[in-house]
Amino acid sequence: MRLWHEALISRLPRPQLLGQHRECCALRGNGWGKKHATVNYVFEHNPMMLVRYHVLIMNEMKSRSYHVDNLWQNSLYRGKSCEPWSEAELVALDEASSYPEHDEAYLQECLDNLAQKGLVIALL
Repeated sequence: MRLWHEALISRLPRPQLLGQHRECCALRGNGWGKKHATVNYVFEHNPMMLVRYHVLIMNEMKSRSYHVDNLWQNSLYRGKSCEPWSEAELVALDEASSYPEHDEAYLQECLDNLAQKGLVIALL
């Protein structure tokens, strides 16, 4: 489980992008609050941070003509087997805001992780 650095989203190969969508769906749903070393930081922030990140993933999927269930566009939606968030649980965020943990060191960690999988991504 990993949320890739946002600078990589547009360059992720299909399997990683689709895997990221599944990961976001799981975290938004019944996986919310279930600790995992790689993504624990997500639970320290308002759930809207994850929703905002997930929208970036879904927008990239759409730009590649991949199908995305429109239900996930609703920020309160958490999947078919999970109660939605209430509006009181979510706060409005600046569209530019991202996880503070997604810094330059994390970007390099993600690039190294992808390279170990044989995926070399060059950033412009």
